Amino acid sequence: MELRSVDHEAAEIRMESIDGRDRLTGYAAVYNRLSQDLGGFVERIKPGAFDVVLANQPDVIAAFNHDPSQLLGRTRSGTLQLISDERGLKYMIDLPTTRADIAELVKRGDLRGSSFAFSIQQGGDKYAIEDGVQVRTIYRFQKLFDVGPVTNPAYLDTTVAMRSLEAARQSMPVGSCDWLKLRLKIT
Repeated sequence: MELRSVDHEAAEIRMESIDGRDRLTGYAAVYNRLSQDLGGFVERIKPGAFDVVLANQPDVIAAFNHDPSQLLGRTRSGTLQLISDERGLKYMIDLPTTRADIAELVKRGDLRGSSFAFSIQQGGDKYAIEDGVQVRTIYRFQKLFDVGPVTNPAYLDTTVAMRSLEAARQSMPVGSCDWLKLRLKIT
């Protein structure tokens, strides 16, 4: 499982009132935008990357800071909706009344980023050198575990990112030019 964060400037989160209930809306991922350095590479998500996952109607949770004990909503119960549009993966969470703290943090501007946890379908990503930088392009996700607001969207979990990079290295033949470029870039 990998984690990625989206900051407020890339995809704002906001509170709305729908029938007197608080609804948190945001983007867990944005398309065609390069990430920050994830430990030797940057990443971009192509439009349509979530299509297969969403078509299978997964049971995805909305969690604060990826913590399942901080459950905010769930697709199976209808309190979390996920939509892939031209901008990215949009989420809408009908917050429980017991989580007025989350609504308040968003309204005050203290909580400004979103994140998602995922796995990639085998062959669903490719690495290439672009302008001297190793770029991972994701074409197809295999699984979506959770989405939701996070307190520190600029933080990137390098141990998870490095595991992704190591998996890419292992998938490339040792003698290939791509493997050599990847090895030179991270050493």
